[in-house]
Amino acid sequence: MAPRIKESDSGVPTYWGASGRMLQVLITIVATTDFLLFGYDQGVMSGIISAPAFIAAFPEVENDSTYEGFVVSIYAVGCFLGACFIFLFGDKLGRRRSIFLGASIMIIGVILQVATVPVGSGATAQFIIGRCITGVGNGINTSTIPTYQAECCKAKNRGKVICVEGSMVAIGTLIAYWIDYGCLYGPDNFTWRFPIAFQVVFATIVLVMMISLPESPRWLLTHHRDDEAATVLAGLNGLPRDDPEVVIQMNIIKDVVSSSGGGGKVPVKTLVTNGKSQHLRRAILGASSQMMQQLSGCNAVIYYFPILCQDVLGTDHNLALLLGGINMVVYAIFASTSFLLIERIGRRKLFIIGTVGQCLSMVLTFACLVPGTEGPAKGAAVGLFTYIAFFGATWLPLPWLYPAEINPLKTRQKANAFSTINNWLWNFFIVMITPVLITGIGWGTYLLFAVLNACFIPIIYFFYPETAGRSLEEIDLIFAKGYIEKMSYVRAAKELPIMDEAQIAETARQYDLTDSDIENRSINGSYKEKRQQDEELVPKTGLQA
Repeated sequence: MAPRIKESDSGVPTYWGASGRMLQVLITIVATTDFLLFGYDQGVMSGIISAPAFIAAFPEVENDSTYEGFVVSIYAVGCFLGACFIFLFGDKLGRRRSIFLGASIMIIGVILQVATVPVGSGATAQFIIGRCITGVGNGINTSTIPTYQAECCKAKNRGKVICVEGSMVAIGTLIAYWIDYGCLYGPDNFTWRFPIAFQVVFATIVLVMMISLPESPRWLLTHHRDDEAATVLAGLNGLPRDDPEVVIQMNIIKDVVSSSGGGGKVPVKTLVTNGKSQHLRRAILGASSQMMQQLSGCNAVIYYFPILCQDVLGTDHNLALLLGGINMVVYAIFASTSFLLIERIGRRKLFIIGTVGQCLSMVLTFACLVPGTEGPAKGAAVGLFTYIAFFGATWLPLPWLYPAEINPLKTRQKANAFSTINNWLWNFFIVMITPVLITGIGWGTYLLFAVLNACFIPIIYFFYPETAGRSLEEIDLIFAKGYIEKMSYVRAAKELPIMDEAQIAETARQYDLTDSDIENRSINGSYKEKRQQDEELVPKTGLQA
C-alpha cells in the first residue's frame, strides 16, 4: 500500500501535509512512540505477575518461580523471532511495510491476551501465545525503527536521536508501572486486562501514522525505484523533486548503494569476514554490547522489582508497586539525561562509568541482604535505585547506538539485526532464570550480577574503540589503521586525528579501502568534486534552482 502523497503549491511532496523538518519530526514521533511501546511492554508484567487477581485467573504461576519466569520471558522469545524475521526478510519487505506489519501483529497479540477467559489450563496457554505474538511484532519493529529513522533523518542527529529513543524506553516502563499501580484499585479483571490492552494505544498510533509516511529513500534506491526515492528525498528536504540538491543527494546515495554491492543483497557469510573492514569483529562488538546490557541485570530489576520488594523486603503488593513506580521515575529521569552526555563524555567512558556504577550498586544490594534482617535489607532497595539510575543514563541507550555506528555500510543492516537478536536472546535468558535464582540462592543473585558487571570492565577497556565525534567514514579508517599497522583498535581510535572530508578521502586511498563507507567519497572523487559534477549537469537537464 503506497502512502498518500500530495504536493504543496510550490511543488513540494507532502506526507500528512508535512515536508522538510516537520516530516522528519513526524518520523521521529513514530520512532519514539514505538520505543515507548517497547518500554511499556518491558514493565507491564512486573505489576501484574504477582497481583492476586492475576494469580487467581492463572493459578499456574502461584508459588512456581519457573512458570512465573516463563510467562514473563516468553515475550522475549517472540521478540527474538521477530528480529530473526527481519534479519532474513527485512531487506525484501522494506522499512515501512515491516513497521506496519510489526504494529499489526502486536495488536493481534494483545487481543488474544485480553480475550482470555480464565477457565482451565487452556486460558494460560492462550495468554502465553498472545504474549509471544505481541513479542514477534515488537521484535520486528525494534529491528526496523532505528534503521528507518537513521535513513530518513539528518546524520548529524544520529547519537542524540537514538538516545532520545532510549529515554522513551524508560518513560514507557514508567507509564506501565503507574498504570499497573492505578489499576490495583479497580475490579479484579480490570487489574490485569486494562494494562495489557493499553498497549493497543501505542501500536495504533504507529499503525495509523505509517499509512501516510514515506518509505526509506535508501531502501527504494537499492530496489531501483528511483522516481519514488526522488519524491521521498524531496519531501524530506522540503524541496521540489527537480531541485538540484535533490539530484545531488540521489547521486550520492546511488554511489553508496553501488559501493555496498548494489541491490541491497548482502550474503550472511559477509558478516564473518575480517581484513581491513573487520566485518566480524565489528558485528561482535555491536552484539556483545547488547548481550552485556542484559547480563548486567537490568531486566532483573525492571521486570521483578515488585516481587523483589515482596519476597526480600517483606512489603505488601501495594507498597511494592508504589516503590516500583518510584524506581521507574528515577529510571526515566536519568535516561532523559543520556542525550546530554553522549557526545560530551563519549561512548567508551559512558560504558565504563555505567558498568562501575552498576557493579557497586549490586554489591550494595547483596551486602545489605546478607544479614537477613529487615533493617539492612532496606539498603538493598537503595542499591536497586542507584543501579537503575546508572543504567538509564548509560547502558540503556548505548547498545542501540554503538552497533549502528561501529558496523560498516555493507553489513550494517544485517549486523544491527544480529545485535537485536542477541538483545532478545539474552533478555529471555535473564528474565527466565531470575525468579529461579531469587528462590534458589537469594542474595547470591545480586552477587552474580555484580561479578558479571566487573567482568565487563576489561572487555570495554581493551576492545571498545571510541566513536564519539567521528563520522561513519572515520570509523572505517580506525579499523583499517588497526589492521594495517598491527595495533589495537582502541589505540588506533586514539591516534587517528579528527579529519575533514578531503583528509578522509586521502587516507582511504592510502589504506586502499575498497569495501567501506569511504567509497561514496572516493569512488567518484571527494564530496565537493561530486557536488561540482552534479551542479554542472543541472543546466543541461533544464532543472531550476
